[in-house]
Amino acid sequence: MTVINHDSADASDADPRSDRYRTDGGGPDDDRPESGRDVDSTGDAVPKADREPETAPEPTGPTQGPGGREIVVPLRLYKTVIVFSTLIAIVTFVGGFVLIDAATLQVSLLRSAVTSLLRGIGITPDPDVLTAVLALAGLASIVFGSTVYVYGTRFRAQGMGKSQEDSDEG
Repeated sequence: MTVINHDSADASDADPRSDRYRTDGGGPDDDRPESGRDVDSTGDAVPKADREPETAPEPTGPTQGPGGREIVVPLRLYKTVIVFSTLIAIVTFVGGFVLIDAATLQVSLLRSAVTSLLRGIGITPDPDVLTAVLALAGLASIVFGSTVYVYGTRFRAQGMGKSQEDSDEG
């Protein structure tokens, strides 16, 4: 039977500069290269909010970039614009398709309601004219929703950075 004797090293006998026994991550007199992290005089990490800004704050207002015109606004306004532009776009898209459906189906509930409403005020519409008007109104509604959405996507909050196609990465 072979007995292996291991010499155990005591932490008190070790070199205090040895990384093997250090738990504090080192100090300013370490021979290791700097890690690139922001630390204060005690070696603790500095929170992101307390760091010095590397660049000046981004100005608000319209900017011209390679991807088109962008409008930089405060975050609260950005959220409002995105919510309402998306809501308007969805409602007008769905409404446009309902109008096109009413134009193509002669027994549509919406078409019957419009015909009854027009007869109630004394107008008897020709079925072909009503089809054309409902179809054009549906297409106009879809185009309007698309336009609202596209203009809503031009807004950008401060500090959001640039879109991927404008970035210098790659």
